This record gives sequence, C-alpha cells and structure tokens, in this order.
Amino acid sequence: MATRAPLIRIRQLRKTYLEGDATRCIFEHLDLDIHPGEFVALLGRSGSGKSTLLNLLSGIDLPDAGEIRVDGQTINTLDEQARTRFRRRRVGFVFQFFNLIPTLTVEENLLLPLELNGMNDAEQRRRATLMLDQVGLGSRRSSYPEQLSGGEQQRLACIRALVHRPLLLLADEPTGNLDDETGAQVLALLLKLHREAASTVLMVTHSREVAEQADRLLYLEASRVREIAR
Repeated sequence: MATRAPLIRIRQLRKTYLEGDATRCIFEHLDLDIHPGEFVALLGRSGSGKSTLLNLLSGIDLPDAGEIRVDGQTINTLDEQARTRFRRRRVGFVFQFFNLIPTLTVEENLLLPLELNGMNDAEQRRRATLMLDQVGLGSRRSSYPEQLSGGEQQRLACIRALVHRPLLLLADEPTGNLDDETGAQVLALLLKLHREAASTVLMVTHSREVAEQADRLLYLEASRVREIAR
C-alpha cells in the first residue's frame, strides 16, 4: 500500500536570532513530517522554538536555511506577497490571546477571512452564520469582542480560523489563557471542527493533558523534534 505524502515536510531547517551581540540558534538541521488529516500536538519548554516553528510554517517568518514544504509548495522561497496569499488562503491560526479585531462585531470578525479571500458570497455567509449557531454565539453576532467572555472569544477565534476551510490549522497555546473547564470546552470544539473539516492541525501547548487529545505527540528540544510514545 502506498504511503501518503506528507502535507508538511521540513528538512534541515535552521533559524537563528541576534540577542545583543550574540547569535542564538533556535533550530539546527530540524526535520519534520506531518501527514494530511493529522492532529499533532507539539510540546516543549518555554523558549524551545514552538511558536517560532508555527511562524515559519505560516510564512510569517523565514528560516536561515533548509526547506519548508506545505502541500508541495516550498513556502520559504516565496516572496512576501506570495507568502501572504498562501497564509490567507491555506492557513488558519488560533492564538492564545484570541487576536480578534476589537472594532469589528462577532459576525464581522468571522466574515473577515472570507472577505480577504474574495469568498464572501451568500453561501459562505450562510455557512458562517451556521458556525456561529453551532458554537453558541448566534445570539452574540452583533456584540463586540470585549463584551464576550474569554471562552466565547476563543470559540470565535476557532471558527474564524476555519471558516475559509484552510488546508492547515496552526494553534498556538489555544487553551493557555483559559481556566481548565473553559479550556477543555475549547479543545473539544477544536477537535470537533478538525474532524468535520478534515483539516490538518499542529497545536503548540505546554500541557501534557491537552496534548494527549491529539493523534500524535511531539516534543521539541535542542533543535530536534522527537515522538512521544503513548
């Protein structure tokens, strides 16, 4: 039986930052494969480069060397404009601190990815409305983010990241700013949306309990990714 090609293929990735006069190496010869439809959790100590890896995968940042391929596209060779188009169309991002636009209503925040992609037709607006109802925010569509609870804001952030049906969902500590009960609800929502959309998810977390919900557990340490056995 043929093996599925990886959706994400990273080879010999190198990334450094200048800290004062010193060069800090985040990654050196990093390799990673993630296959279509996987829900992968990435653990690691603070400062190990977990969020940096998400930024590299989305094209927000560029490596010093190596190759990052997503669905056959080598994104680190694209210019800034092309990376922006790639990120807008193919990637959904869920952040720890929600990153909602405070001057837009709940509904306007959700529709924004569709508008940016030129996808804002009647059918897509209908789907967005249905998603609000599915996560219990249908009655809050005219509210502003500051009027929502933390859990409500993160629920909105989750469906906003998936409303345009991206190929890849990147989640950076999506439950890290929530209490345990609300965090569990948001994680359950992410898993549900992942299954329904058949999307590929890479979630950064510091919580082993949260990570255990994923299909595969990885640990980032000393510029290497290793698999965690169950």
